[in-house]
Amino acid sequence: MESSKSEIVEEFPFFYVFKDGRLEFRIPQSTETVPPSDDPITRVRSKDVVVSPDVSARIFLPKIPNSNTKLPLLFYIHGGGFCMQSPFFTQYHNYVQNLAAEANVIAVSVDYGLFPKRPIPACYDDSWAALQWVASHANGGGPDPWLNDHADLARVFIGGDSAGGNISHILASRIGWIGLPGLRVVGAILVHPYFGGEDDRMWLYMCPTNKGLTDPRLKPAAEDLERLGCERVLVFVAEKDHLVDVGKAYVEELKKSGWKGTVEIVENKERQHCFHLHDPQDEQAIAIQKRIVSFIHQP
Repeated sequence: MESSKSEIVEEFPFFYVFKDGRLEFRIPQSTETVPPSDDPITRVRSKDVVVSPDVSARIFLPKIPNSNTKLPLLFYIHGGGFCMQSPFFTQYHNYVQNLAAEANVIAVSVDYGLFPKRPIPACYDDSWAALQWVASHANGGGPDPWLNDHADLARVFIGGDSAGGNISHILASRIGWIGLPGLRVVGAILVHPYFGGEDDRMWLYMCPTNKGLTDPRLKPAAEDLERLGCERVLVFVAEKDHLVDVGKAYVEELKKSGWKGTVEIVENKERQHCFHLHDPQDEQAIAIQKRIVSFIHQP
């Protein structure tokens, strides 16, 4: 009995699995959250909303000049290996708040279900539910007044980092196949996205219903790329990131797929995975933010 408690049977980048089924995270789990606020520096207001019993989100509203102002909407999906992080953690709160201020967008940062409590595909389904909730504000008829009054749902951008980049692709693909009345997704922003590679086995373990290494949620299928439901895609990769090759491959496969949109890739030289979150004052982190801003406001 004691041996089953101490014997490791699976070892993944983020956690160990013991013989008795217990998990132990290898990376300390942050619990440092910050409440929504009216930030005096960025002048961005934030609040939390409940989408469903399993899904919530934090909304960020930059300072607006008048009550009739309509702004683009950034639907942001955090990273964390499908098993960590939250929009309410300090790092992501500050990051999305600054993006809302710099890009002058309303941002909706979704809090989706995480493994092991809610295995994959909860992350995809929860994010889709939150995007449907955003779409319910078309014509000013939704439950949240900020979105009713100030969100231009004809200018929606889906974006995320790492696992959030993967989920962003899945949402854009789903829109391409079945549509989402009430909003128009102009672009997708994938920062150091996860599409398999060294961590294949971990994703398969976290998704009990997986279809193996060819699962299109892990390795994007050509038919999903061809029908991607947006007009533009911006992908960032980092030279020293273990995901750099799969990020580049995603761009090349998208170009070959027959998709009618435009895709651009930016490589962060001499940088590691998601460095921009850990050091937002890094010159290339600042460049990422500026490029995202220009991408959103590109004519």
